[in-house]
Amino acid sequence: MPDVAAARVARLATVDRDGRPHVVPICFVLDGETLYTAVDEKPKRTRRLKRLENIEANPRVEVLVDHYEDDWSKLWWVRLRGRARIVEDPEAMALLARKYPQYREQPPAGPVIAVEIEERSEWTSSPS
Repeated sequence: MPDVAAARVARLATVDRDGRPHVVPICFVLDGETLYTAVDEKPKRTRRLKRLENIEANPRVEVLVDHYEDDWSKLWWVRLRGRARIVEDPEAMALLARKYPQYREQPPAGPVIAVEIEERSEWTSSPS
């Protein structure tokens, strides 16, 4: 079974008001059936991010977590569907800091995107 919680990066897909998809890589942490990701300090053109605008317009999102190796018997992916909301959550920030040392050194400015997972789909190249 894929170890989603241990994965270091995922992709967050949102949809804008015109129905156009928008996908970005994210750092994340899982806490039960909630996924958290924060707006961090990596360089960005603006603090008014498209993903935040899209979530405000349409909270339905997908997150894709995957693992690639040249040994294709070790490939897997997990797709998490759910509803996102934008929050200020110190506990989520603490969870992210426990997973990512970079966040301990430079805590994200926020806000946090919380995704309540409603559906999980997965695939793995090797039955286990």
